[in-house]
Amino acid sequence: MRYFFLGLMAFVCSLGASGQIENVLDEVAWIVGDEPILKSDIEMQRIAAEYNRTPIEGDPYVTIPEELAIQKLFLHQAALDSIEVTEADVQTYVDNELQRQISIAGSERNLENYRNMTMKEIRAYTTKMIMDQYRVMRVRDKIIGDGTATPAEVRRYFKDIPKDSLPTIPTQVEIQIISETPKVTPDEVARVKAELMEYADRVNKGESFALLARMFSKDGSAANGGELGFKGRAELVPEFSSVAFSLTDPKTVSKIVKTEYGYHIIQLIERKGDKINCRHILRTPELSGEEIRKTLGRLDSVANLIRTDKLSFDEAVFRYSEDKDTRLNHGLMAYTRREDGTLTSRIGMDELHRSYQDIAMAVEKMHIGEVSDAFTMRGRNGMKACAIIKLKNRIPEHKADITDDFQVLTDIVNDKRSEEIIQKWIEDKIKTTYVKIKDGWKRSGYRYNWLKS
Repeated sequence: MRYFFLGLMAFVCSLGASGQIENVLDEVAWIVGDEPILKSDIEMQRIAAEYNRTPIEGDPYVTIPEELAIQKLFLHQAALDSIEVTEADVQTYVDNELQRQISIAGSERNLENYRNMTMKEIRAYTTKMIMDQYRVMRVRDKIIGDGTATPAEVRRYFKDIPKDSLPTIPTQVEIQIISETPKVTPDEVARVKAELMEYADRVNKGESFALLARMFSKDGSAANGGELGFKGRAELVPEFSSVAFSLTDPKTVSKIVKTEYGYHIIQLIERKGDKINCRHILRTPELSGEEIRKTLGRLDSVANLIRTDKLSFDEAVFRYSEDKDTRLNHGLMAYTRREDGTLTSRIGMDELHRSYQDIAMAVEKMHIGEVSDAFTMRGRNGMKACAIIKLKNRIPEHKADITDDFQVLTDIVNDKRSEEIIQKWIEDKIKTTYVKIKDGWKRSGYRYNWLKS
């Protein structure tokens, strides 16, 4: 259902497209309700798709204006239903998107020059686009309702569909893990703290915190001068949040803060209600080769105890693992499904390669029940860790099965039902909405009867 995200695609890709439509001689191509669709809107979408290498099915001057028109239908319905979205609702997403664009451009100044807009104008444009997308999604959710397929409906679908039409489920694995972070030497901690104290001193003497963050911070926010955007307390790790929210003077620099990501200094930018915007510099201690070797050796010893049945993997998890996400669940790894937000221990190998490449490489060679040798990996916090894993189960690639893949089939039935409901709504909405297409834009190939002939 591509049309729900077309507007978002344009704004996400507008960084690459903005400078290329200045010479378009504008005109009104369509009118939907009382909302115009301009030629420049259509060109922006086309260029954005090219920039993002997103294929457009059929004639772009049919597909793009039709999808823009569908978005107008949803926004018109949002106005009728008085569906409100405030700037506060989307502020985090706006901040993240602006940081992404600044990161690509290299600096705020570069972004302003590239888009020929001030940062204030860019923020306003981005905010409007995201707010419109939220309105569209809320209308869509309201149309579809809360109903989900019953188990009986899923079984009926499974029974009626030809077996060769069932989706293929890629290979999945269940993995238990024991991880340990090599110890950081006191000298290395002292070195990192000395660096941060030097940066704080330079800021206190008049240097730019943002410039120092760009030069020295190890966090992804470095490209944005260390700025994190407006965050609530719960959106930051507790140690960082406690210090950041205690700051009151934007001219001062915080004390050094230790978190699972490393060591930070923080500077307040602005406070707005129960949220703050701050910038920080993150420095991460370097692990010595000797400490890494010691940790790998300890975990190899644990693995041998497990292989010789002197220790169960579950007991070893309790004794040795430092992974707070899995330690209380017998070391069983899990991930959140993108489709419905549910947590599952069955991880597709494609997902494993995307998110845990080091673990995926180890799993490829293993048999069910086997315990790996110790290896190094990149931890959830971005720091190096050492680990051993046990392959608890491997489910080979297969056609969806009603017993093992019931949730997958439920998702398919729900998606099919939602698609049918939305398509029917669009067809009915077009019948009762004023639509005018300029003669030069009337073409064949539309999915819906916009011409009402």
